[in-house]
Amino acid sequence: MVKALADFFLDVVSTVLIAIAIFLVVYFLLVKPHQVIGESMEPTFYTHQYILTDLMSYRFHNPERGDVIVFRAPQDQTKDLIKRVIGLPGESIEFTTDGKVMIKNAQHQDGFVLSEPYVNNGAPTHAESATKDNEWYQIPDGKFFVMGDNREHSSDARDFGAIDKGLIIGKAWVRYWPVPNISFIPGVQYSY
Repeated sequence: MVKALADFFLDVVSTVLIAIAIFLVVYFLLVKPHQVIGESMEPTFYTHQYILTDLMSYRFHNPERGDVIVFRAPQDQTKDLIKRVIGLPGESIEFTTDGKVMIKNAQHQDGFVLSEPYVNNGAPTHAESATKDNEWYQIPDGKFFVMGDNREHSSDARDFGAIDKGLIIGKAWVRYWPVPNISFIPGVQYSY
């Protein structure tokens, strides 16, 4: 009886330890939960929604235009922010007087207007403190220009400049709370 009880106890302890080990591997190497705070990503995400962030993807490739990413805030690296990648390293970005976003790169040397169906109510996009309307902003190598989908209520790269790849935690992957909103976070297909 004592041996059976001891075996049962060891089985329970080993199961719990294995579960903890799996959780820690998943949490620190594969995915991490984040809570959306604020209205900067509306209507894509609303405050108090929870997402899982994929921690692995960007170890194998760079973020792409349209990806929703989680990164450490440049001004306070104890805070995580969620924004959308708009401009890539080496590109230039301009905000026109009529509120459009233009991108200039090696393939489009005259620039193209970025079609952004995710922007809250089709709000115009204007420059902030780190950028100027009707002036090209050159994105340095190794940096990404990110903006919230709710352009009128987002502190983003227009304020603090392009972010270093080293600040990027991962790609927003799954929205898991509240339950009625469970979904994978789709990418964006741009037409140029």
